[in-house]
Amino acid sequence: MLSRVCEVDEERCIDLEARYPSLRVDREIDSLLADPTVTGVAIATPAETHGTLVRRALLAGKDVLVEKPLCLDPEEGERLVLLAAERGCLLMVGHLLWYHPAIRRLKTLIERGELGRIQYIYSNRLNLGKIRREENILWSFAPHDISLILGLVGEMPETVAAHGGNYLHNRIADVTVSLLSFPSGIKAHIFVSWLHPFKEQKLVVVGERKMAVFDDMESEQKLLLYPHTIHWKHHVPVASKAEAQVVPVDPCEPLREECLHFLTCLRTRQTPRTDGQEGLRVLRVLQRCQEALEGKTTPLEKPAPRPQRDYFVHESAFIDDEVEIGKGTTIWHVSHVLKNSRIGKNCRIGQNVVIGPQVTIGNNVKIQNNVSVYEGVTLEDDVFCGPSMVFTNVINPRSEIRRMDELRTTLVRRGASLGANCTIVCGVTIGEYAFVGAGAVVTKDVPAFALVVGNPGRIVGWMCVCGHRIRFQAEEGEGSCPVCQRKYQKSGQQVSPS
Repeated sequence: MLSRVCEVDEERCIDLEARYPSLRVDREIDSLLADPTVTGVAIATPAETHGTLVRRALLAGKDVLVEKPLCLDPEEGERLVLLAAERGCLLMVGHLLWYHPAIRRLKTLIERGELGRIQYIYSNRLNLGKIRREENILWSFAPHDISLILGLVGEMPETVAAHGGNYLHNRIADVTVSLLSFPSGIKAHIFVSWLHPFKEQKLVVVGERKMAVFDDMESEQKLLLYPHTIHWKHHVPVASKAEAQVVPVDPCEPLREECLHFLTCLRTRQTPRTDGQEGLRVLRVLQRCQEALEGKTTPLEKPAPRPQRDYFVHESAFIDDEVEIGKGTTIWHVSHVLKNSRIGKNCRIGQNVVIGPQVTIGNNVKIQNNVSVYEGVTLEDDVFCGPSMVFTNVINPRSEIRRMDELRTTLVRRGASLGANCTIVCGVTIGEYAFVGAGAVVTKDVPAFALVVGNPGRIVGWMCVCGHRIRFQAEEGEGSCPVCQRKYQKSGQQVSPS
């Protein structure tokens, strides 16, 4: 609920008081920040004031939604992000396009592979409108486009080039073109201007299978897919054009969605979609573009040679010293492998995964997003850990009592699958090719091939190596998989291949 507004322009204050009698209008911010009933603030002021106001609000213990950009200096942005974390406050940046239904639909299409491998992106944000003097066109218009491109590509650019023109003031760029080159080979350019005869806000994403066009100036058909193809004829590339496909999107207002998202985050304490870290990444790219405009070079424009390795680690992941990673393994965004841990060959480690310290993981293991594999846990070959499943390593934890010398080991045998959101209480062994259902809580050993569900976990069946349920004709004796036809023998609570 909006309860107070702080405004320094007296005419606006008088107008607000006349139009909204129940709204308290402050002329200075100190009393507002001192009010304990105010839990969150939205900052919509000139960009040059963002850093100072965000800092004051965070120091007052308020959750913050700040218009783009987060501030005008990446180092100041880092300090603000750290301050928000230290104070336990939410920090959200108003990168509005991520609350546009067409953009959310576009990202889903890209993630599903509808466009194929992304090759090229370009964005135009042009207008003949309000011309600012506190920042140039790059810092005024481009944050939205940079935020969008970084989010769609999922990586930071290796190199940045930028050119611009200063026409109304010899020190303030009115028109800029920036080129971003990414490690994956994707390139993107951003053209922004406030000296343009008409308003244009358009994004084009070129994939190997389809091309997408987002045109925010269209009243209805804001997102189109073009299934154009290129085929070769007599060693010559020939374009084959197709009719545009209209992608339906929800008719909701992005600014309203952004505000509602902030309110939801205030209530649930979830991380905002465009949080301080996302705002900081945009700041860093803006700074590099600005340096390129000024003819300066930055260390990132000539990246140091990467060490040769036969596995992949995303640039946002953290790998401690004395870690062994096998050939063909991939480790994705913001995951952390702690010291003295070993990961085998051809493993797939998702986003926000923590491994270690001193953990051993076999070959061909798949660990989905948001899983922590703590010290004391061992995963053999071919184990599957579903999203957000949980391991523990202490049976009776207390925050004020250290019990690292009381760790209980957990062993997950070869081929076992642990479903999404299940919990494995420490001190147990999960047998070969056992299958723990989503949300189950395992408190004791699970036999090989057992299917376990519920809280506490109980055996409700038996699973084949191929992941399908084994059919037994009787309580004991022979059984088989109806899919791959493997044979099994059951005796009591023990199942083994025949």
